[in-house]
Amino acid sequence: MNWYKTWNNPLKNVLWWLVIIGMLGSLPLAYTRHLTETSTKNVEFVFDYRDLLDISDLQTNPQSFIAQQLKYMKAAGIGSMAVYESTLGEFKESRHIEMYNSRDAAALTQTFGDPNENFTYVLFKDSATQQKLEPLIQKTFADLKVGIKPWSFKNRNGLIIQMSMDDASIKGMDPDPITLQMLKDQGFQIVVRLSNRRPFVTNEMDKFLKQLHDMGVKRIIVDGNEVPGYTEEDTEVNLNKMADLLNKYGIGLAAIELLKEPQKGFNTLAKQTNYNVVRLHSFTEKDGEKLMEPLKKAELEDRIQGVADRFVLAVKDRNIRMVFLNAKPLKSLDKGKLVDPLSAFYESLQGKDGAIPRIEKAGFTLGLAQTFDVHTTGWQKVASVFMLIGGLSIIVLMISFFIPEATLVLFVIGLLGLIGLHTLSANLYAQGLALGAAISSPSIAIMLAIRTVRSGAAAKWKSGLAFALWTLIKTSAISLLGVVYEVALLNHITYSLVLQQFRGVGALHLLPIAIAGVYLLFFSENNTYNDKIMHVRRILTSFISVLWIVVAGIGLAAVFYYLSRTGNEGQASTVEKLFRSFLENTLGVRPRTKEFLVAHPIFILGAYLSIRYRHAVYLIFIGVIGQLSIVDTFAHLHTPLHISLIRISYGIVFGAIIGLVLIAAWEIITRSWKRWVPKLSK
Repeated sequence: MNWYKTWNNPLKNVLWWLVIIGMLGSLPLAYTRHLTETSTKNVEFVFDYRDLLDISDLQTNPQSFIAQQLKYMKAAGIGSMAVYESTLGEFKESRHIEMYNSRDAAALTQTFGDPNENFTYVLFKDSATQQKLEPLIQKTFADLKVGIKPWSFKNRNGLIIQMSMDDASIKGMDPDPITLQMLKDQGFQIVVRLSNRRPFVTNEMDKFLKQLHDMGVKRIIVDGNEVPGYTEEDTEVNLNKMADLLNKYGIGLAAIELLKEPQKGFNTLAKQTNYNVVRLHSFTEKDGEKLMEPLKKAELEDRIQGVADRFVLAVKDRNIRMVFLNAKPLKSLDKGKLVDPLSAFYESLQGKDGAIPRIEKAGFTLGLAQTFDVHTTGWQKVASVFMLIGGLSIIVLMISFFIPEATLVLFVIGLLGLIGLHTLSANLYAQGLALGAAISSPSIAIMLAIRTVRSGAAAKWKSGLAFALWTLIKTSAISLLGVVYEVALLNHITYSLVLQQFRGVGALHLLPIAIAGVYLLFFSENNTYNDKIMHVRRILTSFISVLWIVVAGIGLAAVFYYLSRTGNEGQASTVEKLFRSFLENTLGVRPRTKEFLVAHPIFILGAYLSIRYRHAVYLIFIGVIGQLSIVDTFAHLHTPLHISLIRISYGIVFGAIIGLVLIAAWEIITRSWKRWVPKLSK
């Protein structure tokens, strides 16, 4: 035991040095991530051409409407058009063909049709259209083993397809070559929506991708839940072939953010194409409906401004490089006419405080979306040793606040365990160690602040104001130690592209609060384990009063509210959304509300009061929310590092200012109380 104590007792100081050394060794990896995520500044706005066809189909002059809107889109900054695999229905909307069922065809030709026939009759617009589309239609239905034969009416050639019109009109085929050429001639970049609905045949896919390459297509967006080539059998073989073809023609992918479920096979295809992937933000048809509701002018302007803010945030704060716009027409009974969101789109992009000027002001450029240039460093292998030892050290340090006698044994066991975990799964090792460091650093930061008060060190400060500011800076710096490990361990491009998620972040929202709370209640006093056990026993055997129940209810409500505001599913009121928008537009980067309005100011007030009142330590404890929020900010791995740094810096500065206001208010209230209460007692 003497030998063990000889090594265990000084280990805590050694662990601090290991944490700092590990942090310094990890900084180059964080810097390579910064280089990667700032390596491309091109932003591409894409409009769904099929939606434009749907809107035009309800207009008086469809073709003129399309031509006019394409000019407006070009002027607004929409430089790309998304086209889908074609269907007979789309050819009809494009006015390339006319389509009839057997009954309508009989009426058209003024003949009696066969009552046992339900075929599809197609007439081409002209001979040039027939020349381009007929081979496409013939091949599609021949592959489906569907009979097809020539047909004509009044000197216009066509086809009879032996399939019902409802069924035939949705069969997929290669994108419309006439539309592709028209859009290219008008200067639009083509983005293709590609599905997995047709059988994957390598030679045919090769020929198809070559045609896209010749049209200048640089990126595809998967249409549906499966990538092209994904099958129940031989999936890996087919996906490898698909990836080889994409690499052959220099065509990349777009990853749609916030999907309910990942598209099957996407991660494999992304990996095999060396992550030739850009992140895509989708403005859906449902989003567009909000711009077509019967609103007052001011309300509509607010919503348009909200759309502009949304696009700017997507590009600046989430590494989005492609914005995809959807729209659909609606019949407005209130206005008595057909409406669409196109004019609102143009206003949100180029109007007052429009998205595109603000995006360009932030240093981005409209153009073809490009993949990140992944930067690496030869320091990676050496840094992995620093991250292992330093990350483990900060976790063991956190546990040592509760069981200091076990520091050495925990370090040895943890070292062996992490080495074994890395051998089994490098990904699980990185995420586990990053999560452990992320939870430990804010916990340690708050526990040290609590210990400073409990030990009486805070009372030795002459200036409560100086102590409060210094404690906030020191505590935040300790929390940032975990950030460096978090960023360095998870610096792979898959996290920036959100192809891989940082699992377990939900624990970061609660565990530091629980850890600091347990420490405050049972371990912050310098007493023995028997005393701690007796203290726990007293609490468990105490009589429960109504006041306790009320306090517990308030506490549970506070936890529920806190959780409702946390994460991607967090809810915010309309007033708060407007306040957030104001901060974003004023500062460029919005600080987190719970940091600068709640946690940091209360922490400052608690630290100020703690040099006179030891129970003010409970206010310091509330500051753990701000400290874990600092670490959680960097857990959003798709957000550029410099944005996260600016965000937490604003949070600390504004939080300190509001904290000073609270201190001033406290002094005014207490001095007034001392001045007036004696007079009232007389």
